[in-house]
Amino acid sequence: MIRVVLADDQSVVRAGFRVILELAGDIEVVGECADGPTAVRLARRLAPDVVCMDVRMPGGDGLAATREITSGDTHAPAVLVVTTFDLDEYVFGALEAGASGFVLKDTEPDDLVDAVRRLARGQGLVDQAVTHRVIAEFARRRPVRPAADAAHQLTAREMDIVRLLAQGMSNAEIARELVIETSTVKSHLGRAMAKIGVRDRLQTVVWAYQNGMVPQRPA
Repeated sequence: MIRVVLADDQSVVRAGFRVILELAGDIEVVGECADGPTAVRLARRLAPDVVCMDVRMPGGDGLAATREITSGDTHAPAVLVVTTFDLDEYVFGALEAGASGFVLKDTEPDDLVDAVRRLARGQGLVDQAVTHRVIAEFARRRPVRPAADAAHQLTAREMDIVRLLAQGMSNAEIARELVIETSTVKSHLGRAMAKIGVRDRLQTVVWAYQNGMVPQRPA
């Protein structure tokens, strides 16, 4: 069973999400709360696989809670930010805080279930409505810091795979580009993620752009 904590200040939203998720059969909602600090405490006490986190909540916002939940521990729960807002500031704030996924509250029930499953498997997800804008904005931004020391531990092949992933390629597309097996891509990517200290593909993309691993495209 995939264990989930729900954090949203609206009880009716939490109730709806609980019904949708638990009807899936392989998901159990083990806790819920209405503010960020309580979400942090529940994440630590209940050790869920995924925390569904609202952005705006009284008593502590979801971005601060996300940062606290995900900081410094690759075994921490994955955070799926679920919000009514698709403004860039919330998208980038959530991803930079360590969230593994971002969906809007009006997403279809099946898509919400799929998002939770993907995060539980160590994959990342951004709502299709904002995916291209997110990648384009990361591509536009200049690196905010020099490449981390961890980058120097990556092999040449691992660096190639991280760069291609950050450009939006799937494992199969990376395999074709590098003329290797898809299973080899997965193995190299898994080792790269362990070295740079991220838990999923989406945070790998964030890390790659933040650390200048992807060449700036000419205007």
